[in-house]
Amino acid sequence: MEAIIRTENLSRDFVSGRDVVHALKNVNIEIMKGQLTILRGRSGSGKTTLINLLGALDQPTSGKIYFNDTEITKLSEQKRDELRRTNMGFVFQSVALISMMSAYENVEFGLRIAGYPAADRRKRAVECLNLVGLGKRIDHRPHELSGGEQQRVAIARAMAHKPAVIFADEPTAELDTAMGLQVVRLFKKLVTEEGLTVVMTTHDPAMMEIGDRVYTLEDGEVVNE
Repeated sequence: MEAIIRTENLSRDFVSGRDVVHALKNVNIEIMKGQLTILRGRSGSGKTTLINLLGALDQPTSGKIYFNDTEITKLSEQKRDELRRTNMGFVFQSVALISMMSAYENVEFGLRIAGYPAADRRKRAVECLNLVGLGKRIDHRPHELSGGEQQRVAIARAMAHKPAVIFADEPTAELDTAMGLQVVRLFKKLVTEEGLTVVMTTHDPAMMEIGDRVYTLEDGEVVNE
């Protein structure tokens, strides 16, 4: 197995008034290509802080992050932005779909931002919506879709530009257990059949068995793999 992301003694501190909060402490993990990696832990354990660092959305206080053996913690903001646009996809708890756009338009818009070739956008958007089981719902707007369907549109948008990694922060938190399991199984299917690499945070123990690798965080530290 080959690691696509690895960290060395990763720490992140936040200042709160006169106090310093040690959100992450000397975290050393590897994200392997073609796997579903789960970062689990209770609220406040540091898992969202960690996924934001891995996705180049934030910078560590100390330590290093390597993406395909390039130390991204040394890159300029412009280079990190380019890395996110071309090599990473993001799925958020809040879904973050554009309400006035259809499912198809949301995915196609994501392709535009990523600089995907204009001539291929429609075909790719439809292909991805079919992959997540929404081929018959491409013209529906978010308010016409269930919570699980909205999350699947978000997944289609995240994967459409063929990123190296998809990051999903608590993607099932707003869904009931049955719908949440459907979403995680979809991630697993995309990993198995499409060769995607997915990093997902969750506090739901029902999701654990589906992951290829699970890191448990507690008080900012990895306590179990």
